[in-house]
Amino acid sequence: MSEQFSGTKEVSEKLAFNLEDLNIYLEKKDINIGNILNYEQFKGGQSNPTYLLTSENNKYVLRRKPPGKLLKSAHAVDREYKVLTSLQNTEVPTPKTIHLCEDESVIGTIFYIMEFCDGNIFWDPFASEIDKGRRSLVFDQLNQGISLLHIQDIKTLELEDFGKTGNYIERQVSRWTKQYFDSETEKIDSMHKLIEWLPKRIPKQKYVSIVHGDYRLDNVVFDNNDNNIAILDWELSTIGDPLADFGYHCLLWHIGKIDNDVAKGLGIPNEDEYLNKYLSRTKMQLDSDWEFYIIFSLFKVAGICQGILGRVRDGTAASEFALQMGKRAIEYANLGWEKAKNIS
Repeated sequence: MSEQFSGTKEVSEKLAFNLEDLNIYLEKKDINIGNILNYEQFKGGQSNPTYLLTSENNKYVLRRKPPGKLLKSAHAVDREYKVLTSLQNTEVPTPKTIHLCEDESVIGTIFYIMEFCDGNIFWDPFASEIDKGRRSLVFDQLNQGISLLHIQDIKTLELEDFGKTGNYIERQVSRWTKQYFDSETEKIDSMHKLIEWLPKRIPKQKYVSIVHGDYRLDNVVFDNNDNNIAILDWELSTIGDPLADFGYHCLLWHIGKIDNDVAKGLGIPNEDEYLNKYLSRTKMQLDSDWEFYIIFSLFKVAGICQGILGRVRDGTAASEFALQMGKRAIEYANLGWEKAKNIS
């Protein structure tokens, strides 16, 4: 899997752009990163096309909206740029931003440029390519990264307008319900049942923070010693409920069926240990709603997968991996409904 998604490849014809136009624009805007000599496309990721730029001085990353028909509010690279820029002077580990271009005439869609963080991305959810001792350190860094994000003060960062502060899950249920129906290729009965069940069970929101929206192992790059990380892919970030964001992050233990014995064998915390470490770091409290957050997160990831399948249908995502991910919508919706129907 690592070879399939790590590194770069030749830019696909559909996602190519004119390098001369980019260089003329950067010079005109006095963006001092040097003349871009060549560019390649990163293999990983199915949402916003991402490129490695090699200039005469250094390497950088360009991230853009994909061309073609898009769902409303999707692929919001301008929002990614805003939150990344706001977090630059905090302890939250993120790449440094350089420039946002909203002029679609330059390369065909809006884009931003940020620093290139060299290191390792573990595409396997359990980081199976490394040993147990190293894996334990990786999961601790992963826990610390999301904990640091969730304790940031949105007022200090001037991000009060980055999203609404209340009713996060209600809004998320509405959003992913709409995306599901916009992208539906066949009826998933369990998804329809979750759409009816979820709004009746939403707990009161206790905390407000920046939420990443898709925090998982393969959206984090680790330095070669696993001591420092950089969190990537902020497309779904907003203001919301940090416990819901952390619940989504913890789907690994449910989808991967990681019980205590499996966790011990892998050298990672079990779910309770991982959750308690997060609660200790953030000073948050959790009552009896953890199972709801997991069910909601399964619904959300099913909606994401269905959105990918919808893009395959519409011709804006054509890889075999995208098709496989889309088909997982049924699996995740079924698992969510199995858990939901057992709650009285």
